[in-house]
Amino acid sequence: MGEPLRIGMVGAGKISGAYLDTLERLDSVTLTVVTDLDPGRADAVAARVPGVAVSGSVAELVARADVDAVLNLTIPAAHAEVALAALAAGRHVYGEKPLAATRAEADAVLAAAGAAGLRVGCAPDTVLGTGVQTARKAVDDGLIGTPVAATAFMTGPGHERWHPDPEFYYRPGGGPLLDMGPYYLSALVHLLGPVVKVAGAASRPRAEREIGSGPRAGERFAVEVDTHVTGVLHHASGVLTTLLMSFDIHAARLPRIEVHGTEGSLSVPDPNGFDGPVELHRDGGGWETLPVSAGYAGAGRGTGLADLAEALTAGRPHRASAELSRHVLDIMLTLLASAREDRSLPVESSCSRPEPVGR
Repeated sequence: MGEPLRIGMVGAGKISGAYLDTLERLDSVTLTVVTDLDPGRADAVAARVPGVAVSGSVAELVARADVDAVLNLTIPAAHAEVALAALAAGRHVYGEKPLAATRAEADAVLAAAGAAGLRVGCAPDTVLGTGVQTARKAVDDGLIGTPVAATAFMTGPGHERWHPDPEFYYRPGGGPLLDMGPYYLSALVHLLGPVVKVAGAASRPRAEREIGSGPRAGERFAVEVDTHVTGVLHHASGVLTTLLMSFDIHAARLPRIEVHGTEGSLSVPDPNGFDGPVELHRDGGGWETLPVSAGYAGAGRGTGLADLAEALTAGRPHRASAELSRHVLDIMLTLLASAREDRSLPVESSCSRPEPVGR
């Protein structure tokens, strides 16, 4: 392995702590500089990580000679702006999901990266852990025969129960699908390949919600997006996935993801985590837990960035790619459009199924 990829981090909010936990134990990347709109948060990162400098702005950070790639941990509305600034300065980019707020912004990022010959990666990288990757190997090895159907469920009563400032989850760009869908849809593409058509339905049972914790507890705010989204995804492989994403369900015993084939069924752990048991039910038998057989062991937020760094050295595609993230964004926006228009719609984009992570 060559010299580690030097990382400039933009955004030092809550999620940055999880990234720092991972980056501090990786040899393929090293954090050199950080910036944040709140200087105190950037200073806190610099105090935690020896040798890390604090930059006064995004423009200053991307121009530094000790930055090879930008880790973009800003709010979703700023993802494309920061990515484009980094690419214009000749830096690779890895960012939190989503890749961008709109298809046009996502396409602009991909075009800029292609023109500059630079890499763009995007979370979630949870799909690179042992949970989804062991499940994928089971599918690829034919343990359930030919896949024919899948289910994916994310249910809860809403983030206002625990988040002190939850309004952004209920404004345009929010909602259960755009918030949590990237984890589930990225896993489904890894398991079953890209999606070519969707049929959706959605509802908004409550016009207002109430903040349940923090100094603003009891305040009410308007709900501007659908909070219960369901539909059917048609994969290019012929598999049909039934999807449910909801902030309107108080409790459920639904599995996270299951894949059903001609010879058995597979239970996949929470795609918002990196590991967890993968269970197989063979025709005529019972449920059994499969041994870990693939994926990055001990993975955490930032494993996708490390995979990008290693891919640069090896000259191979990186797995948490912008192309995958662009396709996932397209699936979600098309599903919401299908619900509004009350008809099935084609998903115009596609992507290659990322290479599996071996052991």
